[in-house]
Amino acid sequence: MPESTLADQIVKLRRRWTAPLILELDLTEGIAEEPPADPVSALLTMRRPRLNDVFDGLRRASSDERVRALVVKVGGRRIGLARVQELRTAVREFGRAGKLTVAWAETFGDFSAGNVPYYLATAFDRIYLQPSGDVGLTGINVEQWFYRGALDKLGLEYQVGKRHEYKSAADQFTEHGFTGPAREAAQRLAESLTGQLTEAIAGRLAIDDAQARSLIDHGPFLAAEAVEARLVDELGYRDQVYADVKKAAGSEASLLYLTRYQRSRQLAQRARKLPTTGEDVVALIHASGPIRRGRSGRGPLTGGAMGSDTIAAALRSAAADHRARAIVLRVNSPGGSYVASDTIWREVVRARESGTPVVVSMADMAASGGYFIAMAADSIVAQPATLTGSIGVLGGKPVATGLLEQAGVDTDWVAEGQFAGMFTLTRPFSTDEWARINTWLDRIYADFTGKVADGRGLTRERVHEIARGRVWTGADAAENGLVDQLGGLEEAAALARDKAGLPASAPLRGYPRTGPLERLRPSSSSEDSTAARASLLAESWGPVWRLAASAGLPPFGPLMLAGHWTID
Repeated sequence: MPESTLADQIVKLRRRWTAPLILELDLTEGIAEEPPADPVSALLTMRRPRLNDVFDGLRRASSDERVRALVVKVGGRRIGLARVQELRTAVREFGRAGKLTVAWAETFGDFSAGNVPYYLATAFDRIYLQPSGDVGLTGINVEQWFYRGALDKLGLEYQVGKRHEYKSAADQFTEHGFTGPAREAAQRLAESLTGQLTEAIAGRLAIDDAQARSLIDHGPFLAAEAVEARLVDELGYRDQVYADVKKAAGSEASLLYLTRYQRSRQLAQRARKLPTTGEDVVALIHASGPIRRGRSGRGPLTGGAMGSDTIAAALRSAAADHRARAIVLRVNSPGGSYVASDTIWREVVRARESGTPVVVSMADMAASGGYFIAMAADSIVAQPATLTGSIGVLGGKPVATGLLEQAGVDTDWVAEGQFAGMFTLTRPFSTDEWARINTWLDRIYADFTGKVADGRGLTRERVHEIARGRVWTGADAAENGLVDQLGGLEEAAALARDKAGLPASAPLRGYPRTGPLERLRPSSSSEDSTAARASLLAESWGPVWRLAASAGLPPFGPLMLAGHWTID
């Protein structure tokens, strides 16, 4: 290699390690909540940054003198509102360290609502928008489609029992529109979430809530209108945004992805010190997706799901590990199987009884069965926008007699046992069968509310007032005693360290940590950390799970949040 070229390479290398840094974060592909449990999940999330890596990277960078700025591209794939609130908190903390924070978007909603990405952008010092973009600031709309009229034409009837009036998961098949209680709950959700969006806009623009709400009511905004309303600071394409950021950070500043920065810092830290085998940690266990019996994995209908065997084994293993002084259970679930939820609940109770504190961190939702597995924890932390509660139960079946008659299909059967044909689609429940269904619903609801009362220190009467299948935002849940404090994963980890008497430097580690060889070897027992491996398929309604799915009922079980919830 020529001498001049070698010298140039040395100069470039030295500059790379000493020049100021501008950290980049691209959120257009979304963000991943946990390490992938299977090859399909790994493939689907390979381009997404990990939430915990983002938090750790920003925390480290806030005290790194080389880091001058953070520029984040927002928009694209949907990120849940509660996780956006966590990101907002992390960005604001980073900015308080004297670093420049810049958000830029090609558009906040491409002829569509863009409330959530814009809400994230309000945490940054400066907001840039591409000149062809818009700000889809429209307020929160909670909408549900109802198929009762179409099903009547098909001759398909649904028989559903529920506890209680707010448990509306099957209403789309039994009603023509919102029932009174369902409308009341949906209206309160929209009010609470819009209030949080209003507060963020008011805080950034230093205006009162009424003025901020007026802006929402006048959206969406074209790019020029957004600048005039001070919703964005400047219009610019990517090259113009980066030129401005480099000018502020210094002409020699280098770009580096935040996740690459975080990994390089981790490697450097490990190189400076030998690993401590007896290091005390806080175990982080992810409980994500609909809840079913068996192992976690990808379900036949709705993708990834948590299995009670997997989560229960992880909790048992962490409680038995002397290095795991506390557990943070990260819940992001709409619920599912009652039996599976109860299995996980029991392991939370046992972990606490063994002397290991358990703190729940709720992500976008922890509803119905998702709340069931959380309610026994020492403390519950949720974001203001977390959808939680839905303490109730439903069950039933479709009756396809009319549909089959129209299609010219005849059925016949023989049966032994009074209730042998109870779950057939070809006839309604009898009076005695309905009595059995109602006994089942009453038992589950009594067990659910009783355990909420014990876990949250509330009377059963008070629990019934705030239960009845109603969904709350985290902000309202905190006021009602269903949640202890508002915050995210960082706050939950700090609370767990405090309860375990650990220093603030004690690491939060994903659990169980298994290497490639450990994943291949068979488990020595059900308390071995490898027993928490994921698999592919499982059932949650028991033998009638296919019936539940065909009925339009939640395929994972009776403790399921109503409908499909997205907030844009």
